Amino acid sequence: MNILVTGGAGFIGSALCRHLVADPSKRVINLDKLTYAGNPASLRQIENFPNYRFIRGDICNEEAVAGILHAEKIDRIMHLAAETHVDRSIDGPGSFIETNILGTFRLLQAALKFWRSLPEEAAERFRFHHVSTDEVFGDLPFDDGAFDEDTPYAPSSPYSASKAASDHLVRAWHHTFGLPVVITNCSNNYGPFHFPEKLVPLIILNALEEKPLPIYGTGANVRDWLYVDDHARALELVAGQGATGESYNIGGGSERTNLAVVETICDILDRKRPRRNRKSYRDLIAFVDDRPGHDRRYAMNTAKIERELGWRPLESFETGLARTIDWYLDNGWWWQPIRERSYRGERLGKSVVAR
Repeated sequence: MNILVTGGAGFIGSALCRHLVADPSKRVINLDKLTYAGNPASLRQIENFPNYRFIRGDICNEEAVAGILHAEKIDRIMHLAAETHVDRSIDGPGSFIETNILGTFRLLQAALKFWRSLPEEAAERFRFHHVSTDEVFGDLPFDDGAFDEDTPYAPSSPYSASKAASDHLVRAWHHTFGLPVVITNCSNNYGPFHFPEKLVPLIILNALEEKPLPIYGTGANVRDWLYVDDHARALELVAGQGATGESYNIGGGSERTNLAVVETICDILDRKRPRRNRKSYRDLIAFVDDRPGHDRRYAMNTAKIERELGWRPLESFETGLARTIDWYLDNGWWWQPIRERSYRGERLGKSVVAR
């Protein structure tokens, strides 16, 4: 089985690559442009595996993608390449349109031409798996409702709008051209190798450096948290066993307010790495102006993937977060160069003022 993973040097993509290559029957070709959040160091443990290959390239280059599909005899595309940070989409939406919408279009075109060229048996085996987000559904009130696969799309940010558009393109290429596709929409991921602009790694690293721990608004916004290795298992299942043309929601079943997430990180660090002054890391919490268009709550109904594919998360939020914090405490070699050279934890997403 030859699998092309796009965006495999990113957070979720690298976790997926590490997971897939553990099976020697799978050969993984990782195509990544290596933008700011793509980090080859996240793949150091597998870079010399015989069933793994890295190619630096851009999904917007349709001709180059087509060459890879033919040369590597790809059976399955798992498309994760995307710009993903809401705050950066507020500061500069152009790259989100180019990568998430135009890049997906170019990839779909290359995949369609390749699929049409395949002999019958190979064409039957081929799948295009598009990996998306719960943010395409907009937000939920603070009640017990949850997104399911039939929830209407209502994106709130340039990021989520660009991902919603890419989802629609993938469905259109299936319904119009017959391309065999599956789509997954996931909740907030966390875990090792997470670029430190996102909440969990930002709070961990700011705390270790005795910097303020910023929380938007009052910290009441709610997210469903999914450990990244659980997500990788789900992606493999859907790509291999999901019904063509269907979408599947993937979530951790662990809703927490942003404030509760930060306080839990502080409490774990108080035990594992106490501050020199013996005060709690909670004293570093700083509430900051909310970002524009900040969704209130996300929650995922995962009954479909549980029922049809037998998937459930193995990590609770507490066990996954403890593992994540341990990883950051033990792996400064990975995150210190990022903090020193490319992202020091500065506030993003302030270029637009909410009206």
